[in-house]
Amino acid sequence: MTNNSDIAAMSFEEALAALEAIVRGLESGQQKLEEAITAYERGAALKKHCEEKLAHAEARVQAIVARADGSLALKDGE
Repeated sequence: MTNNSDIAAMSFEEALAALEAIVRGLESGQQKLEEAITAYERGAALKKHCEEKLAHAEARVQAIVARADGSLALKDGE
């Protein structure tokens, strides 16, 4: 198992770039089996992190609604 403790501190953009690099490496087929497995494990953790970041951002966006006068407010007075 790989150490993924650094992933929690990554921004969405950093995690996505790291995930894309892993995918490119796996698609190249140039890695040894153990390296590929470790990369896949890290990629799965990065994917989960990105999904969590996106869900949080989506919840924040959905909480904002436009009022009739064009000003912004949080839904349900949040």
